[in-house]
Amino acid sequence: MKKLKQDEGGMFFERLSTHRMVASVKEPKQIEIALSLKHQLSGVFLLTGHIGVIKGYVDLFNKHQLPVFLHLEKIGGLSTDSYGMDYLAKVIKPTGIITTKTNVVKTAKKMGLLAIQRFFLVDTEGVENIFKSLAQVEPDIIEVMPARIPQMIGEIKKFTTLPIITGGLVYERSQVMDGFKHGATAVSASKSDLWREIYTTEENIIRNIG
Repeated sequence: MKKLKQDEGGMFFERLSTHRMVASVKEPKQIEIALSLKHQLSGVFLLTGHIGVIKGYVDLFNKHQLPVFLHLEKIGGLSTDSYGMDYLAKVIKPTGIITTKTNVVKTAKKMGLLAIQRFFLVDTEGVENIFKSLAQVEPDIIEVMPARIPQMIGEIKKFTTLPIITGGLVYERSQVMDGFKHGATAVSASKSDLWREIYTTEENIIRNIG
């Protein structure tokens, strides 16, 4: 894994080596749950809120030293142009951002933010789109959705060494383990019951067998 200049980014990569679950927070009431489980999570993907409240959420996660990433297409009122991203980096101060857009990845990286690019594997062209996007600009991490087709992780790993997080349609522990088995660095899930599970031991066993 690449070493980042940002303390927060470096901390996230360090946590990924021991905590393989990322909490996807889709509603405010899940924030307290995520904070209570901070020692089991590598970080939080924040998919709720708007420009008026998001700094308060981010400040709370930062206070508890839990890396937090804002999904820019899910947060109301945030601009993704250079001015908006500069404000995001200097005032709101998340660990990084999540986006589906290559141009936003490029802008975020210029602002010193950790960038996670989310891709959806709808059909076989989905893998080709990942390859083409990475040829234009390389994010720090890839998120591949949905997690229910973990076999495709191996195909993506053939042309990139970037850490791969997989998520989407994850409801059971076995689905999380499938992601690890096929090479995912971490799994993101919005079901808080899955955040409470411990995956490290079994994940390491799978790695050793593989």
